[in-house]
Amino acid sequence: MEELLGEFIAETRETLEPLAGEIVAWEADPSDRGRLDSIFRFVHTVKGSCGFLDLPRLERLSHAAESALAEVRSGDRTPDRKLVNAVLAIIDRIGEYVEALAAGETYPEGGDEALILALEDNEVEAPEPTPAIVAQQQSTPRAPARSIRLPVELLDRMMAGVSDMVLARNELSRRLRERGGDAIVDTAFERLSACVAEMRESITRTRMQRIDGLFSALPRMVRDLSAELHKQVHLIIDGGDVELDREMIEMIRDPLTHIVRNSIDHGIEGPADRAAAGKAVGGTLRVDARQSGNQILIEIADDGRGIDDEKLLAKALAAGLVTRERAQRMDRQERLELIFAAGLSTAQAVTAISGRGVGMDVVRANVERIGGTVEIDTTLGRGTRLTLRVPMTLTIIPALTFAVGAELFAIPRGAVDEIVRSYGGSVEVEMVGSAPVARIRGERVPVVELAKLLGVPSYSGGRSILVVVRASSGERYALSVDSVQDHEELVVKPAAPAIMATGVYAGTTLPDNGRPMLLIDPAGVAQVAGVRAPDAAIPAKAEAEEARIETVPTLLFRACDHAVRAIRLGLVERIEDVAASAIARVGGRLRLSHDGRILPLFGCDAAMPDKDDRVRVLLLGDGTTEIAYAIGEVIDIHALDPAFLPAAEPGPIAGVMLVGEIQVELVDCFWLFGQAGAGVASPERPLCVLDSTDPWMRDILRPIVEQAGYRVGWSGEGDEAAAIAILSVDKAPAAPLPAASVIRLRATADETAASAGSIYRYDRHGLIAALAAAQGRR
Repeated sequence: MEELLGEFIAETRETLEPLAGEIVAWEADPSDRGRLDSIFRFVHTVKGSCGFLDLPRLERLSHAAESALAEVRSGDRTPDRKLVNAVLAIIDRIGEYVEALAAGETYPEGGDEALILALEDNEVEAPEPTPAIVAQQQSTPRAPARSIRLPVELLDRMMAGVSDMVLARNELSRRLRERGGDAIVDTAFERLSACVAEMRESITRTRMQRIDGLFSALPRMVRDLSAELHKQVHLIIDGGDVELDREMIEMIRDPLTHIVRNSIDHGIEGPADRAAAGKAVGGTLRVDARQSGNQILIEIADDGRGIDDEKLLAKALAAGLVTRERAQRMDRQERLELIFAAGLSTAQAVTAISGRGVGMDVVRANVERIGGTVEIDTTLGRGTRLTLRVPMTLTIIPALTFAVGAELFAIPRGAVDEIVRSYGGSVEVEMVGSAPVARIRGERVPVVELAKLLGVPSYSGGRSILVVVRASSGERYALSVDSVQDHEELVVKPAAPAIMATGVYAGTTLPDNGRPMLLIDPAGVAQVAGVRAPDAAIPAKAEAEEARIETVPTLLFRACDHAVRAIRLGLVERIEDVAASAIARVGGRLRLSHDGRILPLFGCDAAMPDKDDRVRVLLLGDGTTEIAYAIGEVIDIHALDPAFLPAAEPGPIAGVMLVGEIQVELVDCFWLFGQAGAGVASPERPLCVLDSTDPWMRDILRPIVEQAGYRVGWSGEGDEAAAIAILSVDKAPAAPLPAASVIRLRATADETAASAGSIYRYDRHGLIAALAAAQGRR
């Protein structure tokens, strides 16, 4: 009897989860006979089981619901909100009673008669707030699959056994390689490896579950919460057929619930406010799930008021969560990230639903703990979208592996922002008090020396690698490690209690090489190491000096002729390896055949690669034209002072700049664009003079003007009469620009009285039209 009762409790729990959503969807479409039959079958099954298991109280409740639904099925009763409320109340009571049975407790007496009376008498109504527009689930009934019930502990043991089998296979593979090749043994081993891989995949799939089990509770929650807040919310759910590890589903249930509650409470406005804003009275909340590679993406989007990053920053300043110095340096995305700061709330008042500043920080911490990330995108007045990126299974996490001394460690890849060398030209490590702080492209980041924290020797010799991570609190800090190994998909298991008690580890992993590794917990390291923002310790003078230095992200590389060169990173669209056979000299110029296009190729005129080689190229773009530049290898990315010593003559090298103690040639890719777009310069083309002291005109504007059919000249470089001159309204040229016509550009999109008659400098069509008009007036 105990075994039968356990099966009844498990089956009822599984059915109850999606049933609330079915009832809410049936309420929205009373003509849906399929959902009505599904609800009826549930209460009928519960009634029959209760009679056999001797549960009279539960039998009476389910019998009352069955009778009411039978009247609807026969057409004797019309479903309305009162009936739905009464059925939902019965379902809730059945769920509470089953949970009490599972816990071995006695459910409190009383209250059942009122629920049954509400079912039988239309004049009696269960308490329920203002109506709301609710869920619409685009799903169709599916045939039940043949299945058996297995305890999760058994699946875990099976997974652990397969992982050990993989390690044993790898050890056997190494032994076979050491003893030399044997065709017969090798063939048998390959067959064994294939079987092990298939078994591992199959057992992993047994832990997978459709995500609609996670979504099934949302319609009821949205219905009740929107009614409580006197709002109208239309819920749309898609992607319920996506599969996710059953343990992962439990881990993200609370974060998803909190985000949905926030969307209804903070995001979607009330009917009056939406009408005043010109929106539909009912708001829309969309929850989507889809698979992207080895990740599952869950998006929660609303069409509400959006998040005002300026107000968010003001609240953070008032709460003392950021300093004014740091606030001045924050971009829009960094301000939006403040929503995840602990203790920060955007609610106007504390209610039973929200307003205590506890929630979004826990959401991100919980998601990052399982190797996932939370992304936020919002448009003021139009809505907010939050995206949860989580691995498909809790036991397999994308990770970065690195070494500290002789030990190997791993860290979830989603927590890593970037990797830099502590001895690179763009990084400077200094001491602030007794704590090391790294200056990375002008930003000061606390450094945690992992060797000291973990008590292991370091072999870096002062030339460590900095792995910049972001803790769940949103604070960035750098882990100082000896070397970075690789990106891997790792099988993660809980570590021993003594290891987990240190607070810096998230588990242990056994990679395929059989060498155990510990998984670092970024949030735990930040807490144990006492990481804090170093802003308060920075002298005001140093801050002022730093604010005056405007740096440019620059890519350093070794060219095909082994020279060290640099190029502005903003113009590099991507880096690719191409076959040397795709390079040919046509019409006296090297060209690359790539993705169905023919691109001008620079950088390897003096050293043509062999046809069987692979060539690494930078693909550069200015918005309309794309060219290729062949290189040997990428060295690093630096944020450099844009000042450089110019070359004597215009050409592929703009000049020389100093990076550390090394003289580096700066590529004039804008000269390259000019060569690619215009070919050989023609003296008949009209001259357009630009301000030689304005880097923007030299770097960005020049190729646009040349592509429009003009020769480009520079102020102070000649006395030739110019057809047109282009000036900036924000900056006076160092030398006069005599010309027949003058075009003025402004740096902002909005025109003011001071910039009347000017053109926004990124208005390509406006600039081309102005050039044509000026040429026509000559």
